[in-house]
Amino acid sequence: MKKYNFNAGPCVLPRPAIESAIEAIRDFDNTGIGILEISHRTPGWERIMKETADLWKELLNIPDNYKVLLLGGGASTQFFDVPANLMKKKAAYLQTGVWAKKAIKEAKFYGEVEVVASSEDRNYSYIPKGYTIPVDADYFHITSNNTIYGTEIHEDIESPVPLVADMSSDIMSRPVDISKYGIIYGGAQKNVGPAGVAFVIVREDILGKTGRPLQTMVDYRTHIGAAEKDRSMFNTPPVFSIFVMHETLKWVKELGGVEAMHKLNKEKAALLYDEIDRNKLFVGTAAKEDRSIMNVCFVMSEEYKDKEAAFLEFAKEKGMVGIKGHRSVGGFRASIYNACPKEAVEALVQCMQDFEKQL
Repeated sequence: MKKYNFNAGPCVLPRPAIESAIEAIRDFDNTGIGILEISHRTPGWERIMKETADLWKELLNIPDNYKVLLLGGGASTQFFDVPANLMKKKAAYLQTGVWAKKAIKEAKFYGEVEVVASSEDRNYSYIPKGYTIPVDADYFHITSNNTIYGTEIHEDIESPVPLVADMSSDIMSRPVDISKYGIIYGGAQKNVGPAGVAFVIVREDILGKTGRPLQTMVDYRTHIGAAEKDRSMFNTPPVFSIFVMHETLKWVKELGGVEAMHKLNKEKAALLYDEIDRNKLFVGTAAKEDRSIMNVCFVMSEEYKDKEAAFLEFAKEKGMVGIKGHRSVGGFRASIYNACPKEAVEALVQCMQDFEKQL
């Protein structure tokens, strides 16, 4: 039976990237040595590092005054790296979910944190509106997509202070005006590769202004390096994860780039949300105007709550993998990232319709 992967992360990857990775494990760059064994100072690897950064720049139209860093530690490490590098006295945060809350906790080690708005009052089912960004903040932090709750900020925010965004789960899913941001960061394991590497896109001129010394590995300037060949190479980078990222970004480019991905993602999301809204068995959990095109969260309608376990079992028998909702929301979650084919969403919709017909 064919399986359809809706896991929230690590998650589905493009098949060409997987095939390239399998071949590279056997033999990287015709060296006779596999990607898992090579030195990161191998000339072929230095080329891959440069090509990967260049793909980021090309796909997102990243201006020259920004640097792309590929680092270990995941997005959670950036929760404290960001305030360490940027906060002098005070930072502002928008609290839209668990990951934003965790980022706020880490930032408090470095100074005052003002939560400008929070949607915790309704279990993070919406994106707050009408808040004011304090002009005396050193930066304003947002989490652009919320994997657990299925909400997303769909537009680039205008901020009077440097804007910092955790884009772990929606990067490369839509065009982004990089110039509106001071830093964009995230873990790779949604749209741009497997777990094991984080990306940081940073505007260089905002660094080094806190007035305090930083630990070497925490300082973004360490990883920028004095020359391009040194970028993200201060310590051994997560070689294999970056290689799969390289292949994944090549795939995005071959499909037509971020604009093409956005069109496809909107089509997939509309297909699934339309079925949720039509089907008497299901109800979406996120405010309609804030629905994520990456993570679709829904529950059984009140009348059919007792059918939840039965639907999960039915979906499993139909080849659906990873659709159980996060414990804090319950119900179901279909993560339909870039590499999730439209065919998978169509199969899930058919599964929902078939289950409805049985009742």
